[in-house]
Amino acid sequence: MTNFKGALIGCGFFAVNQMHGWRDADGAEIVAICDRDPERLKLVGNQFGIERRYDNAEEMFADGGFDFVDIATTVGSHRVLVELAASHRVPVICQKPFAPTMDDAKAMVAACEAAGVPLMIHENFRWQSPVLAAKAALDSGAIGEVFWGRVSFRSGYDVFAGQPYLATGKRFIVEDLGIHALDIARFLFGDATAITARTKRVNPKIAGEDVATMLLDHTGGVTSVVDCSYATTLPVEPFPEILLEVDGSRGTLRLSQSYRMTVHSPDGTETSDVSPRLLPWASQPWHNIQESVALIQQHWIDCLKAGREPDTSGADNLKTFALVEAAYRSAAEVRTVPLSEVLG
Repeated sequence: MTNFKGALIGCGFFAVNQMHGWRDADGAEIVAICDRDPERLKLVGNQFGIERRYDNAEEMFADGGFDFVDIATTVGSHRVLVELAASHRVPVICQKPFAPTMDDAKAMVAACEAAGVPLMIHENFRWQSPVLAAKAALDSGAIGEVFWGRVSFRSGYDVFAGQPYLATGKRFIVEDLGIHALDIARFLFGDATAITARTKRVNPKIAGEDVATMLLDHTGGVTSVVDCSYATTLPVEPFPEILLEVDGSRGTLRLSQSYRMTVHSPDGTETSDVSPRLLPWASQPWHNIQESVALIQQHWIDCLKAGREPDTSGADNLKTFALVEAAYRSAAEVRTVPLSEVLG
């Protein structure tokens, strides 16, 4: 098969980026969309020329005619929709956060495994080109054996203007943003064995936490700090950049604002511009995230063609999701939480 036909469920805030990404992907075509809101269905359908439009996912699956489904709905609907896809033996991509609970996440992975269909979580931040550049530099051995790292996202950006529902949940920054940073820490430094977390709510107008600081122990001996804030005012607003600090036995790597990566070692110091591409449909400052959407979706198609498991498979993402759950438990109980306690 040279062209995979897809269906999208959920035409909300972020789905337009995914539709653009599918349009750009080599070997992909979206042929059907689904949303309970008729206005959103109409807007996305008209913008991308999609004739098959549904307000009921079961009807869409019954009609069939697609090779994979992209679930871009809110977290509470994920399990029902993933299990529906599995029952029809349709490969599935699911938006993050994966599930409301670890039990739900494990059930979705099990359903897809039983059906023999791939499941990928749309964990796109590790696909940001500056993060990929940092990973390549670390893998090259440029700074030797890594022993310490920091993954940082600190911003004063008004994220609630475009996504007002984020202000209403009891969980906010760890679940919505920290999950990305924790996944990047896993990507760069290996799986974690334990986490110690502290959270704080600075903005009195929101229900959840908007600051989180997390200390991770990794299997290979690396210690990392993952810190996130939507309550930090800086002279130059870095949103939505992820900043990195990595120390190794031979040197250091720093990914700083404006996508400048500096690698220092006995061989010298090299600073390079690792800015993301500004795709024709993208807009600053979101272009970093938008490019990562296109990259992860191309990865999905490449994996379907090759019959291999995606890097951010459901099984892999259980480990990232476990970090989120363990972080909240750690913050609530003021203790270090082993990942085995959450993963079981």
